Amino acid sequence: MRRSGILIVATLFLLFTVIRVEQAAQQDPQSDKTSQSPEQKPGGQYSLPPSRTELVSVPVTVTDLNNRLVTGLGKQHFEVYDDKVKQEISFFSEEDAPVNMGIVFDVSGSMKGKIDRAREALKAFIQTSHSDDDFFLVGFNQRANLLAEFTDGESLTNKLTLVDPKGQTALYDAAYLGIEKVKQGRHNRNAMLLISDGQDNSSRYTYSELRKVLKEADVQIYCIGIVEVGGAAGGTLDMQGQAILEEIAQTTGGKAFFPRSAAELEDATTRIALELRHQYSIGYNPTNVKRDGQWHKIKVNVKGPKGMSNLKVQCKEGYYAVADKVER
Repeated sequence: MRRSGILIVATLFLLFTVIRVEQAAQQDPQSDKTSQSPEQKPGGQYSLPPSRTELVSVPVTVTDLNNRLVTGLGKQHFEVYDDKVKQEISFFSEEDAPVNMGIVFDVSGSMKGKIDRAREALKAFIQTSHSDDDFFLVGFNQRANLLAEFTDGESLTNKLTLVDPKGQTALYDAAYLGIEKVKQGRHNRNAMLLISDGQDNSSRYTYSELRKVLKEADVQIYCIGIVEVGGAAGGTLDMQGQAILEEIAQTTGGKAFFPRSAAELEDATTRIALELRHQYSIGYNPTNVKRDGQWHKIKVNVKGPKGMSNLKVQCKEGYYAVADKVER
């Protein structure tokens, strides 16, 4: 697709998939307007949430029943529970802040015939992303390799033009490498986009090992499972592979997409970029201060203003209460 076509798709998503609650905070006298939003500093840097070692940070996406993004909500519209115990929200922001973004891209042999579509979809994703996002690229077949250090989107897509798909699929190894790399970024938010067409058949790490790392990492992962264009049943992505991609996304507060056409693939990547730019950041200091390494389950409820009901929340499942960690 030409650049103009990509920009049209992105514009349409911006017009039709985002609902702004324009007066929600103004109409509610309980709206907390003090020290909620990170301010952009000179040089494009954004301030951190309050520096408390026990702070748990939770990126949250809100959608309506038609799967449209809902923005403009205030702190008073949210409730956070840690192991079923209600918590006081100590930090709240709806800032379009940049992210450290890892692109984990399947270049195995089964991607032949699909990689051009995936490249075009990735361009749409980058065009819709924040202008200050930093990208790196992990390519994987039977091995996972860092193909590009942190760079701008255009430089990253140029790296993919030289890739020749071949070999098997080490998806778990690639995800593990991406998680370790994204933590080295300069921004406060970490996310990954994992693009693959099948389940793992070549990794050294097991899925159980990867899942533990996913739960420990403060990285939001979106997954795209690519099947044959026009395919219904019998696509290249089997049920096990689809279930794994869905679990990876759900565990980390992301989302999985399984487009069956070139148009759906581009729409999915554009949607992900928009979600990352229209999230709420919620922080709280757990009432249970024990650092015993146990898993804590997070639940976030949202109560929209009058006329907005049945809103849906997307966030990470929980965190490990590990000692001496600033964020989880």
